[in-house]
Amino acid sequence: MKTIRALAILACTTVAAFSAAEEPADPGKETVARVTVSVLLATNGDASVAGQRARPVPAGTEKRLRADKRLRFDHYRLLGDSRRRVFRSYENWAQPLAPSDEVLVRFEAQGKPRDQKQRLDIDLWLSRKKILKTNAVVGTDCPLFVLGPEWRGGRLIIMLALAPEPPVGQ
Repeated sequence: MKTIRALAILACTTVAAFSAAEEPADPGKETVARVTVSVLLATNGDASVAGQRARPVPAGTEKRLRADKRLRFDHYRLLGDSRRRVFRSYENWAQPLAPSDEVLVRFEAQGKPRDQKQRLDIDLWLSRKKILKTNAVVGTDCPLFVLGPEWRGGRLIIMLALAPEPPVGQ
């Protein structure tokens, strides 16, 4: 009886191993790009309202923000960011203020990247309400900036950009 049970278990294990080996990889899970979603606080008042965890915004980003009069403020602070892979055929979600779900960004690739740029279908969710749906081309040199709601005497700015590829092995 034990021999029959052992043979049955061995047979099931062997069939399962061969079945798993024969299954093709899901091409929809292919990573076509990486995206960084950042939430910034822009204010003309006291920048300390952003809190102790807020960090200064990189100089290049600040320069781009000041170049657009609608995004021009005296101070900018980075509240949080999230770097996510973009799968070829699946929707992707970023939660830049984790563990809070107050700001969520859904994005989906529209084809493969070209010339360091990726066309994305993007939804921005604030307080569990979809407030923006758009198609945009983003790149490392051409981020998408969305002027968000008022917050703590300033305005939130959501930035979505193509992230540089990580070094091989990461």
